[in-house]
Amino acid sequence: MKLDDVLNIGKPKHRRTLDQVDEFTSMLGPQSSYTGVFQGKDNYIVYGEVQGECDIEGTLVLGQGGRWRGNIRAVNVVIAGDVQGDIHAAAKLELAGTARVRGKITSPVVAMAQGAVHDGQLRMTKSTHVTRFNERRESTEKEK
Repeated sequence: MKLDDVLNIGKPKHRRTLDQVDEFTSMLGPQSSYTGVFQGKDNYIVYGEVQGECDIEGTLVLGQGGRWRGNIRAVNVVIAGDVQGDIHAAAKLELAGTARVRGKITSPVVAMAQGAVHDGQLRMTKSTHVTRFNERRESTEKEK
């Protein structure tokens, strides 16, 4: 499943975490739920509900409307939904304007859109800084 197919993005690639992902190997739809552990070396996108943990060597995207109860560990993490649990991103964490996170965040790089909410501790693993941004790209809703 290609990223353009999932998110309907046809724009040139720039700097964002998702611009580096060519395909997602697994997707959990908005009407689906999963209980258990995600493990692997792939990229995952979740629009449904997960109760459990993940430890992946890839990118995890929790889409808008998605809910995650449990801890997340991945190389890159993009959150647009609701998380209750700790997040550890080895490379980069992005919180979209619709993100709601309750738990500890650990990442060397954190990008937080205006409107995102985080209730918990923030631990930067290197001497970096938090980037706050206003979303300038058009959403897929505006394209329809």
